Amino acid sequence: MRELAGKTAFVTGGASGIGLALGQAFAGAGMNVMLADIEADALEKAVASLHNPNVHGVACDVTDPASVEQAARTSFDAFGNVHVVCNNAGVAAGGGIDNISLESWKWVLDVNLMGVLHGIRTFLPHIRSHGEGGHFVNTASMAGMVSGLGFSPYHASKFAVVTMSEGLAAQVKPLGIGVSILCPGFVRTRIGDSARNRPAQYGPAPALDPASPAAALVAHVAQLIETGLDPADVAARVLTAIRDDELYVFTHPDMRAELEQRFAAILAAMDKAAAR
Repeated sequence: MRELAGKTAFVTGGASGIGLALGQAFAGAGMNVMLADIEADALEKAVASLHNPNVHGVACDVTDPASVEQAARTSFDAFGNVHVVCNNAGVAAGGGIDNISLESWKWVLDVNLMGVLHGIRTFLPHIRSHGEGGHFVNTASMAGMVSGLGFSPYHASKFAVVTMSEGLAAQVKPLGIGVSILCPGFVRTRIGDSARNRPAQYGPAPALDPASPAAALVAHVAQLIETGLDPADVAARVLTAIRDDELYVFTHPDMRAELEQRFAAILAAMDKAAAR
């Protein structure tokens, strides 16, 4: 999609962080924008902060397919056809091998993986039917490429987003629809405070022993996020990726060595298999 002006973008997780930056970038490119988020007060403030009559907001719980479908209908009513869909909403919760929380795993997978699926399932038939072309941007992470944080629902969800997006891209390309997989490293967002939006159905966030390795890891990651990349820089990369139909969108080339380590181990294992 080379020309974005006059088109419409739908962005989940749009009240803050990368989602809000995407909304601002799309509006700056002359697009209509529907920001969707579960956090109603933050969403209202986000829309107001952009000072643009072509930016609207809609409450949306991406874990609920009916909620995504209703948000889509609101978008169609406001702007007509939707062309760019950013399945961006994401959360993080504790991982590790001690005190494994089934509720935390369910929550992270429901938001980070099923939320992306619900967005694709809802908007793909619409984009196919209007025939004006389109593009999906699915927010994964470098955590979907390497497993540096260990046994983690966040990593599991993001690896899944990567592979489902690769498969989607191959099937929709002949239809004139593009797919980009956004894989940022550490970005200055509020994902470390995800528990503020944790629904009661998933129970409370498990308490961490302040002296535990898990607590030390959480503190370290929080520091990396605080000093991370500006979300506006990520959004600028996404606009370029949509226009150039790029599948993989990386923002942290300094993490290349971690990728190479993983790929080298995989190729070495394949070499062993071939030698047998």
